[in-house]
Amino acid sequence: MNREINQPLTAENSEIKLLVLDIDGTIAGESNQVTEAVKQAIKAVQAKGVKVAIATGRMYCSALRFHQDINSDLPLMAYQGALIKDPATDKILRHWPVSKDMALRLLDYFEQPELRSLLSVHFYINDQLYVREITPETEIYAVRSNIQPITVGDLRTVLDSNNEPTKILALSDDTDVIERLLGTLRKQYTPAELYLTTSVATFFEATNPWVNKGAAVRYLAEEILGLSASNIMAIGDNFNDLEMLEYVGIGVAMGGGPAEVQAIAHWVAPSVEEDGVVAAIEKFIL
Repeated sequence: MNREINQPLTAENSEIKLLVLDIDGTIAGESNQVTEAVKQAIKAVQAKGVKVAIATGRMYCSALRFHQDINSDLPLMAYQGALIKDPATDKILRHWPVSKDMALRLLDYFEQPELRSLLSVHFYINDQLYVREITPETEIYAVRSNIQPITVGDLRTVLDSNNEPTKILALSDDTDVIERLLGTLRKQYTPAELYLTTSVATFFEATNPWVNKGAAVRYLAEEILGLSASNIMAIGDNFNDLEMLEYVGIGVAMGGGPAEVQAIAHWVAPSVEEDGVVAAIEKFIL
């Protein structure tokens, strides 16, 4: 879908009733916090009667404080939308995990001799993080996410038909390794078998094939809120935001993100460190 980045969009031709925000690289930068300027802009949006929601690749428990920071009263879309849960009631509205069989196949692939030492593999089950061992990459991830990984040695031991991963993540500080992984596995598995993406250049992510942020936002908007795509604005910064930005009436990409993501957006905002979300909100909603 090709779009003019500077295509004129106003409240007259697209009445925004829902704003959907990514977390990392969008409302949270290096500080891992939402700045006061972004909070105030979101508050002004809500004062106009526009609902605000979060769609993130993060774990639900890790994303919850951001949901609270922006005073959202909507369900939280976590793990790229694999888990949609309402914090107000603790009700799970949707959960689409990766099958046990597929998780085992991916694990076998990650543990090939030439890859095993290069990757930190994360299994997310019941909103907890299970790892083979604590690596430096896992430590950094755990600190930013404010979670405690559970070390189990062989990840196969945590899998059964009642405990299938909500998401599988492979981390490497070598971005070339992640790129090769993504390219190889996209040839091996069709989109009908797995959804594969990167949320940052060092994260390879795999979820159920029905899962992506676009599908999650569609579900929230159409099935829960009774809205259409034209009523939605979304802001994101990376490849895992592509489907969401393509679906909504106004898709905004953050500055500093991949060129391919910026290319499909209606508009490119300043970077997260420049509070780009504030600029986008002021341009299209306020």
